[in-house]
Amino acid sequence: MSDTKIEIVQGDITKLKVDAIVNAANTSLLGGGGVDGAIHRAAGPKLLEECRTLGGCPTGEAKITKGYDLPAKFVIHTVGPVWRGGNNNEDNLLANCYRNSLRLAAENEIKSVAFPAISTGVYSFPIERATKIAVSTVNKFLMNDTTIEKVIFVCFSKSDCEVYKKIPRDNS
Repeated sequence: MSDTKIEIVQGDITKLKVDAIVNAANTSLLGGGGVDGAIHRAAGPKLLEECRTLGGCPTGEAKITKGYDLPAKFVIHTVGPVWRGGNNNEDNLLANCYRNSLRLAAENEIKSVAFPAISTGVYSFPIERATKIAVSTVNKFLMNDTTIEKVIFVCFSKSDCEVYKKIPRDNS
């Protein structure tokens, strides 16, 4: 069962010693607020330089860069959907963020990856709904993947962490 591969922690994603952290980026990939700004600040100016060469990223897709000054070797940038009420393909786009980030991780032989709560900040995706999508999508991916050994959901707030801990992680 993939539950042993999934961990939930409260903390600062920029401080984790994992192979890759996922950045909840905007479509420009050139930095922003929230976790995106924190990752860019912690990684240093070379991250922005590399991101400028990527030509942006569509919602639901993912791109990978080096981690530079971060403890993580890589940053996987994914663009979550802005919540517009739930009838504009938001669920599928959010699931694609997790799926495409994990696919990139596996392609790059990344063993450990940490995710923030994508789209739940300024993009206003409801945390409970986003968490169910995140956990379900990660579980499904891990059932068919042998590369990734650990996925950590990193919650900035205690309340978000409690939501994650309530979601079943065994795909039942």
